[in-house]
Amino acid sequence: MSYKLKYVAFAVLGLVLILGDGAFSQDTDVNNYAGIVIDANNVLRVQTYVEPSLQTLRARQMESARSLPKELREYTPARAVSLTRLEREIAKNNGLVPEEVRYMAGLQKIDSVLVYPETGDVVLVGPAEGWYKDVSGRVVGLTTGRPVLRLDDLVAAMRVFAPSGEASVIGCSIDPTQEGLAAMQQFLRQVGTTARPGDTMRIVNGLRNALGLQEVRVDGVSSRTHFAQVLVEADYRMKLMGIGLEAIPVKGMKSFVASASPAAVSRNALFRWYFVPNYTCVRVSPDGLAMGLEGQGVKLVGADELVTTEGERKATAGADRASKVFTQGFTTHYEKIAASIPVYAELRNLIDMAVVAAWLQQTDVYGKLDWKMVYFGDERRFPIETERAPSRVASAVNAIWKGHTLMTPIGGGVEIHAARALRQENLVSAADEKLAEAKKSATLPKKVWWWQ
Repeated sequence: MSYKLKYVAFAVLGLVLILGDGAFSQDTDVNNYAGIVIDANNVLRVQTYVEPSLQTLRARQMESARSLPKELREYTPARAVSLTRLEREIAKNNGLVPEEVRYMAGLQKIDSVLVYPETGDVVLVGPAEGWYKDVSGRVVGLTTGRPVLRLDDLVAAMRVFAPSGEASVIGCSIDPTQEGLAAMQQFLRQVGTTARPGDTMRIVNGLRNALGLQEVRVDGVSSRTHFAQVLVEADYRMKLMGIGLEAIPVKGMKSFVASASPAAVSRNALFRWYFVPNYTCVRVSPDGLAMGLEGQGVKLVGADELVTTEGERKATAGADRASKVFTQGFTTHYEKIAASIPVYAELRNLIDMAVVAAWLQQTDVYGKLDWKMVYFGDERRFPIETERAPSRVASAVNAIWKGHTLMTPIGGGVEIHAARALRQENLVSAADEKLAEAKKSATLPKKVWWWQ
């Protein structure tokens, strides 16, 4: 017996990744970690890392803890790091970057930024603790497991919003080629509108082969940075969750394919999902020398498109219900997802850093402090382009039978418009002057670049 065939695609604009050819799940067990690797041909693929045992994990944590000063090792809700002093520390060491500098004294989040023109300091304040590298190489807190901030990521954001530069958009797109989309449409015409259960893998493989490899483009930051790799991994794995190829680590949250109704989705529909900054407000002190971020920082939004027979993409009005359920669910449960899949905590940190960098530029902190970013602004002195750049990724196709209809969703959608978070409607002058008071009451010790 033949059944209806329904094809649903997910386009990629903004930070877009379409990957993998098999389902996998994020195992929340401490011995298993998921991530990405980029091969010698610059093709990105998923990778699962397995910790041999709980004992080896504990040994790694203990070894890392022993190498850290006691003051850095312990968790604190508020550690301060002076960026300007940090840069001078690197200069003093002739460009050498020890671990405590590279990982910014274990900061895990930016709660506020305090500027002191009288001393030339730009101070970041947030929770912090000691760190270790998990088996996948991700640097996380000793007790919380939360990823720490990396100086190279912050410097990447600061170079995007350089002192004399223009406001920029940070993002990445992994786009199917027009030729690939046209070949996919041709394949679907050959298949027709009916299929049998025995045809499932033939259709999946045919769609994957027709689309071919997709092209990765990174905007704003260099594709050879850790910053870019986090963007790509976060977007890619979100898409896999949407099309049912990675398990969602939140009970009751539905993927797109779990909610989608074959009757409600056009045969040639594409969906774009992308992350944007999401703050309740950006608090700014009355004197403009302190700012704080409120809200969870990240929101997943969507837009719909159609693919023509020539492989061109055209925007459509309205939003698909299942797509909306997925994007709203991802936003609502972002904290839980980030707790289980650390790359989403990293993504939130990147967005925080991008917004902070945009604020430093917009308020001319560099001019007020006469800060030249001698090391941070120079790739030769402070290299951050040290990673392999992803340039292509294989198409991921899933197959789900719903009643008598086969749906074949194809993965695809992140953009960080940091400057949008600083629009006037988001800026709130701290009427209670809490930021100003915190800045005024803070004591800046001498001869150190971090304190608590």
